[in-house]
Amino acid sequence: MIKTLLIAGARPNFMKVAPIYAEMKRRDRTFAPMIVHTGQHYDKAMSDSFFTDLGMPEPDINLGVGSASHTQQTAKIMTLFEPVAEAERPDWVVVVGDVNSTIACALVAAKMGIKIAHVEAGLRSRDRTMPEEINRILTDSISDLLLTPSPDADETLRREGVEESKIRFVGNVMIDSLLEHLKACERSQIRETLGLVEKGYAVTTLHRPSNVDGRETLVGLVGALAEISERLPIVFPIHPRTRQRIEEFGLEKAISSANIKMVEPLGYLDFLRLYSGAKLVLTDSGGLQEETTVLGIPCLTLRENTERPITIEMGTNVLVGVDPEKILAAAYASLDGPPGDFKIPPLWDGKAAGRICDALEKPAA
Repeated sequence: MIKTLLIAGARPNFMKVAPIYAEMKRRDRTFAPMIVHTGQHYDKAMSDSFFTDLGMPEPDINLGVGSASHTQQTAKIMTLFEPVAEAERPDWVVVVGDVNSTIACALVAAKMGIKIAHVEAGLRSRDRTMPEEINRILTDSISDLLLTPSPDADETLRREGVEESKIRFVGNVMIDSLLEHLKACERSQIRETLGLVEKGYAVTTLHRPSNVDGRETLVGLVGALAEISERLPIVFPIHPRTRQRIEEFGLEKAISSANIKMVEPLGYLDFLRLYSGAKLVLTDSGGLQEETTVLGIPCLTLRENTERPITIEMGTNVLVGVDPEKILAAAYASLDGPPGDFKIPPLWDGKAAGRICDALEKPAA
C-alpha cells in the first residue's frame, strides 16, 4: 500500500485534493490516503462547507492553525505537522497549489526524508513580491515529483534545471472538480435567491493584499466596478479581508449606491452556479482564470501578472492590471464585442487525478 498524506490548507486546495482523494479511494488496493487540513482557512464559511460540497470526508487530521502573518503561519504549520509526519511515516506527502501550507508541509517532509509530490508545479508569475511565488519556487525545488497542469509549466521547470525524470504533465486537477460538479451545482438556488438571469450579470472577487490593502488601489478598483455596474449588475462575494478594508477606507457608500451586490463567501456549489452563469468575471484569483477558460466565460484578471499564461494564450482570460481606465476599456470591449475564440488547454479534461495517481504509483527511478 502507498500511504499518502494529502495536504489541504485553503479553499483552492480542497478543489485539487478532492478528486485525488476520490481516485485513491477507488484504487484502495494500492493507496491509503489521509487528508490533513492545516486550518489555514479557519472560517467555516471559507472552508468547511467546501468539504461537504466536494463530497470529501471530514479530514483525518486538522491542525487548526488559524490566521497569522505569513512567517508565523508557516512556522506554526511546520511545528504542528512534524509530529503527524513522524507518527504516520507516509510514502508520499502530496502538496497542492502555492499557499503557506504547501511550502510548510513540503519543508517538513524534505527534512524528514519523506517523498514530496507537488500538484500544480511549475507555475510562475515572475513576481517575487507575491508570497505565493516564493512558495511555488521553494516547493518545486525540494519536491521529488513535479506534477504540472500545462506544457508551459514543464518548460519553466526545465529552464530551472529540474531533472526531466521528476516532471510529469498530468493536466489541471481543479478542472476535475469543476466538470464533476457542473451538474450538481444546478441544485443551487443562488441565482434565484439573488434575482439573477443567466448571462445578465457579472461576478467579481478580490482578495489579494496588493489589491485590497492599499487605499488608492482599492478606491480605483471599486470605482471601475461601480461604473461597469451601470451596464451590468455585479455580484461580489466578499472575502473577510476585503470587507475589512472596504469598511476601513469608507467605501461602503460607493458600493451600496452602485449596482453591486455584496454577498457573504459562498460554498463551492453555490459559487460554481453563480459564476458559471455570468456574462463577465473580474477577479484577482488564480483558479477562476482556469475555470472561466474551460467554461468559455470572459475573464478580466485584475493583476499585473499571472502564473497561468495559458489562460491568456488559449483561453478567455485578459490581464488588465488595476488601472481603472484599462479595466473599463477591457470590460466594454468584452460586453460590446463578438465572442472571442478560445480553446481548452490540453489535458484539462477532468481526468488529471487518474494521471496523478499513475505517477505516484510509478515514479521515475
